[in-house]
Amino acid sequence: MQATRGESTALQSQEHRDLLDIIDKLRSQGISQFVDLPQIIVCGDQSSGKSSVLEAISGMSFPTKDNLCTRFATELILRRSASTGVKVHISPSPDRSHDDKKRLEAFENIRDDLDVTQVVEDAKDAMGLNGNDKVFSTDILRIEISGPSQPHLTMVDLPGLFLAGNKDQSEEDSKLVKSLVLSYMNKPRSIILAVVSAKSDFALQQVTQHARALDPQGIRTLGLITKPDTLDEGSDSERFYVQLSQNRDVKFRLGWHVLRNRNYAERNTTTAERDMMEEEFFSKGAWTLLEASQLGVAALRLRLSNVLRDQILMQLPSVLEDVEAGIKQCEGKLAKLGVSRSTISEQRRYLLKASTGFSSLLKAAIDGVYTDGFFANAEHSQAYDKRLRAVVQNTLSDFAEQMRTEGHARIIRDSLASENGDRCVSRFDYVEEVKALMKEARGRELPGTYNPLIVAELFSKQCKPWQRLVCSLSERILASSYIAVNSALQHVTDEQAAEALLREVIGPSMEILKKSLATKVEEILEPHLSGHPITYNHYLIENVQKMQAARRRRELEKRLKTFFKKGELTGGPSNHLFDIRSLLDTLASSMEPDMDKFSCSMAADMMEAYYKVALKKVIDDVGVLAIERCLIQRLPDLLTPEVIYDLTDAEVRRIAGESHKSTSERARATGKLRVLGDGMAELKRLKKHNPSMLAIQKYPHECADQVAAHRETVSGPELEIVDVHPVPDSPTPSKDDLDCRLPASTKKSGKGHKRI
Repeated sequence: MQATRGESTALQSQEHRDLLDIIDKLRSQGISQFVDLPQIIVCGDQSSGKSSVLEAISGMSFPTKDNLCTRFATELILRRSASTGVKVHISPSPDRSHDDKKRLEAFENIRDDLDVTQVVEDAKDAMGLNGNDKVFSTDILRIEISGPSQPHLTMVDLPGLFLAGNKDQSEEDSKLVKSLVLSYMNKPRSIILAVVSAKSDFALQQVTQHARALDPQGIRTLGLITKPDTLDEGSDSERFYVQLSQNRDVKFRLGWHVLRNRNYAERNTTTAERDMMEEEFFSKGAWTLLEASQLGVAALRLRLSNVLRDQILMQLPSVLEDVEAGIKQCEGKLAKLGVSRSTISEQRRYLLKASTGFSSLLKAAIDGVYTDGFFANAEHSQAYDKRLRAVVQNTLSDFAEQMRTEGHARIIRDSLASENGDRCVSRFDYVEEVKALMKEARGRELPGTYNPLIVAELFSKQCKPWQRLVCSLSERILASSYIAVNSALQHVTDEQAAEALLREVIGPSMEILKKSLATKVEEILEPHLSGHPITYNHYLIENVQKMQAARRRRELEKRLKTFFKKGELTGGPSNHLFDIRSLLDTLASSMEPDMDKFSCSMAADMMEAYYKVALKKVIDDVGVLAIERCLIQRLPDLLTPEVIYDLTDAEVRRIAGESHKSTSERARATGKLRVLGDGMAELKRLKKHNPSMLAIQKYPHECADQVAAHRETVSGPELEIVDVHPVPDSPTPSKDDLDCRLPASTKKSGKGHKRI
C-alpha cells in the first residue's frame, strides 16, 4: 500500500527543511553563477508529461500544452508550512545589463491559489519572450510554494527536448533547448530526473541518451516513467516498461520510478481524486511486481526529497572547497586592483606598493626562495617559469654541456670510425692541414719550431661555434627573464597597469640590460675569436704533456708488440734473454725525422690544450660576468620605489589611472566576493548545525544492508537515512558512525517508524 502525502511529509525533519532552505537561499543570492550547487533537474522530451509530474508533486496547476510552453528554466521550491501560498520571482541571467537585472528582480507575484498559468505568461513578457525574435531565455523563474501537504523539495524544470520544428518552434530553437538542457545535465552535482513517457517508443526519446552520455555510470540519474496507463495490459510494451522500472535494462544507481498522470478526460479532477485513481491503478496488474516505494506521487515526493538531501550532504565538502577557492581568487584579484585610485596621490601609492612587491618577488625568484604563493606548485610549467633561479641554473648547465659537445669546430681523432660525422678528422689529416697553414704563416722560426701565431689561428677556427652557442644562451635567458618579470608584474598589478609599466618603464630598462648583456658577451668572446691566446693556467702545459705522453705510450706499445712478434730474442746456456740493444734501438727509432711534421704536431697539441683551458674560462665568464652580473642580478631594480618617485605626475596618471575596465572588474570581484562570503557563512552554519555531516563526509556511500539493519535499532519520526547506495572501496561504517547521522531524539526513542 502506498503512503499518503501526509505520511510522506511527516517523515521530513526540521533539519531537512533547514538544509534545503540554506541551499535555496544560496541559489537566490546568486552563488550558483560561480559555484554549482546540488539540485534536481527535471528533463524530458516534449509531451513526456513533465508538467503533469510537477503538478502531481506540487499540487500546482502548470501550463500543459502539446507544443512548446517551457521557454526558460523554472525553479520549483516546495516547503511545508501551516498556510498555503505562492511566491514568484525572476532570477536574471548574469548576461543581463544592470537595468534589465533591476527590472527583472523587481518582478514579483504573490498568490493564494495554485494556478500560475498567467504568472508564467507574465514572466515570459518580462523576459522579452515574444515568440518571434526571442524564443528562449537564460533567466530563471523561481516559484516558491508552501502548504501543509508540501514536501521539502526543490527542483529545476527545464524546457522539453524536441527535434522537428513547427510554426511555434524552429530547428534552431531545438538546438538552443538542447544546449540549455545539456548545460544543466553536465553539472556533476545535479541529480538528473529523466522523465520518459510510456506512450512513446523508448528508443526515440532523447533524454536517457543524453543522461547516459553525461552520466555513463548512472550515478546521479533517477528515471521516471509517466503515462503507464496508456500501455495495453499484457503487451510487450508493458512488459518492457515494467522491466525498465525494475532497473533490468537501462540501469541507474538511483533506479526508476513510475507515475500515472491525469489524462485529458481527467484534467478537471482534484488532486485527491487524482491520487486515488493512481493508487487504484498501481494496485493491480503487472505494476504490483514493483516495490511500493517505486510507485506513485507520494513515494516520489519522499524519494526525491531524500535524494536531494543526500546529494547536498555528500557534495557539501566540495562545494565548500569551490567557494573557498572563489573567495581566494576574488581577494587576489582585488589585491591586484587595489583600492579605487582617482587622484595622483592614490595612483602613486598604488605604484609604490606594486614596485615593492615586484622587487621582492624578483629577488626571491633570483635567490631561489620559493615560499611565496606566487611560485605555486613546481609541477606546473607556469610555476617553473616563475622560479628564475632554477631556470637559469638549468639553462647554464645545459649550455656548459652544449659547449663541451658542440663548441669545437673539429673533432680530432687518432683514427676514424665509419660512424664519425663531418666534424671529425684524423690526427694525421689535421696535422697535414696545420702543415699547409704553417707554410703560409712561416716567419723566422727555426726548423722544428713554429710561429706562435699559428696557435691563435688554429684556436680561432676551432672555437668558431662559441659565438652562436653563447648568443643562443643569451636569447634563452632573456626570454626566461621577460617571462618571470611579466609574471611578477601581472601578480602585483592589474592588467592595464602591468601593460603600461611594461611599455613605459620596464620595457626600456630591459632593452638597456639587453644591450649591456650583449656588450659583455662580446667583450668575453672577442679575445678568443680574434686575439692572441693568453693564459697563466699551469693546466695548459699539463694538458700538452698528458696528450703527448698518451701518444708516446700508444706508439711504444705498438713498437713493443711488433718487436716481440718478430721473435727478436737471444738464447743463453740456460734460458732465453732479451737482446737489450736491439730493443733499445727499436724504441729509439720512434723519433720523428720530419721536423716540420714535429712542429705541426706540437702546434696542434698546444691548440687542443689551450682550447680546454679557454673553454672552462668562457663558460664561467659568460655565466658569472654576463648572465648574472649584467642581467639577472639587476632585474629587481627594474621597478623600485626610487623608479616610481622619479616618474612625473603625467606618467603616473597614464600608468596607474583606472580605466572603465578596471572599475568594472573591481565591481564584479567585489560583488562575487560578497556573494561567496555570504554563501560561506551559510555553508559553515549548515555544517555546524547538521551532526550527520561528519559521517556523511567520512562514509558517503555505505552498504545499504548495514544502514537498513541499523535502522531497526533506532526509531522516531525524524529518521531520514534512505536510498543509500553502495560504492566500491567505501569503508564500512560503524554503529557509532551511523548513530551520528541521526537526531538525538531519534537515537533514544523507542517508537516505531513506518517506512515506504
